[in-house]
Amino acid sequence: MAEEESTEQEAAQPEKKSSNMLMIIIIVVLVLIIVIGAVVGILLMGGDDEEVAAAPQVKEQPAKKTSRSSSSSSDYGSSRQLSEIGVLYPLDTFTVNLKSDAGRRYLKVTMSLELEGEELSLELDAKSAVLRDRIIRILTSKTLEEISSKKGKAKVETQIMDTLNSMISDGQIKGIYFTEFVIQ
Repeated sequence: MAEEESTEQEAAQPEKKSSNMLMIIIIVVLVLIIVIGAVVGILLMGGDDEEVAAAPQVKEQPAKKTSRSSSSSSDYGSSRQLSEIGVLYPLDTFTVNLKSDAGRRYLKVTMSLELEGEELSLELDAKSAVLRDRIIRILTSKTLEEISSKKGKAKVETQIMDTLNSMISDGQIKGIYFTEFVIQ
């Protein structure tokens, strides 16, 4: 009888050890799944912030190009300070469809124009419908690939600035600042 009790205890211990090991494996797998899910979630949510944060950096490049091509004698380089920025003329938000073959893509953009002087804002007010039309035409002619990179945003910015400058006579637009740039 003593032998039967000792064999039952020995048989119960391996079962207890294997069930503990199984429980540890299940806990480790669950922790790994939670960590992987959190990393994937952060990576998916973090991509939009980089695009929006990249928009202010793009603003400075076209200002360099336009100051060199315009008759302005001042240089607007990357060391330009906030106090050197001219009069800002805010535009309403633009929500447009992007040119796309597969599926629908939307672009929501809010921007401000940097003007040479306040007198130009009166002309812009008078021509606001035409200006909005030209900007909408430019934005809807772009694909997702064209505007998703820094170079693409700078190209769009330069194209908008050149188009608007050709339409006005009381001065020039020195820069365009995107305050919202969302692609969906």
